[in-house]
Amino acid sequence: MSELVSTRIRTTAGKLGLPHLAEALNQYAQRADEAKMGYLDFLDLVLSEELAVRDDRRFRQVLRLSNLPHHKTLEDYDFSFQPDLDPRKVKDLATLSFVETKANAALLGPPGVGKTHIAVALAVAACRAGYSIYFTSLDDMVRNLTAAEAAGRLTSKLGTYLRPSVLVVDEVGYQPLERAEANLVFQVISKRYEKGSIILTSHKTFSEWGQGFGDEVLATAILDRLLHHCDVISINGPSYRLKNRLAAIERDIQVA
Repeated sequence: MSELVSTRIRTTAGKLGLPHLAEALNQYAQRADEAKMGYLDFLDLVLSEELAVRDDRRFRQVLRLSNLPHHKTLEDYDFSFQPDLDPRKVKDLATLSFVETKANAALLGPPGVGKTHIAVALAVAACRAGYSIYFTSLDDMVRNLTAAEAAGRLTSKLGTYLRPSVLVVDEVGYQPLERAEANLVFQVISKRYEKGSIILTSHKTFSEWGQGFGDEVLATAILDRLLHHCDVISINGPSYRLKNRLAAIERDIQVA
């Protein structure tokens, strides 16, 4: 490829918004020469690589805006530490069929068993598949909505929790809610019903939600919409955090 043609292609690629093509042109040309590619094969190579770069850029941008506490995947989850948890159930969720149908997923169990890890991993997988995501604890969501309502900006703030294809609501039930706060949660659940997926984690059983939401009728209304289309996974094993803490204590004792 002549230097004149190479320069012209880089200029055109820049105008078309294809910066990676401009940067990697010589590398593509070398690969094409080595593989003795035809014109169509070379074009397929260039377009496929550019699409992959764009997808990765979009993925990283969505992750940056997702508010996720970390970016762990299911490969990082130690299923062997939770023998009562069937990995197939979690991997079925990872196919994202529930996201496609705008259904929900609930992860229940005591603190430390990895509920948030799995929820985040599912969110990362959804992001990789092209879905928009947003992560929040229930307490943060309620606090933000309450402040927005007091400032007359509730409708605008609701959009934060209604726009994403997947909303992850972590730690449901850790703090009891006033009825007005529970009503804000109801608005989010109700407006997302059959329009977008929710992944939630809770250490409370659903029968305990009435007490935590301060109103049995309101809790029932929330659960009615949430559970109508919902996969529920219970994790009733030991705590990862406690395991790590005990291991550290044992090491300290051995050293002493």
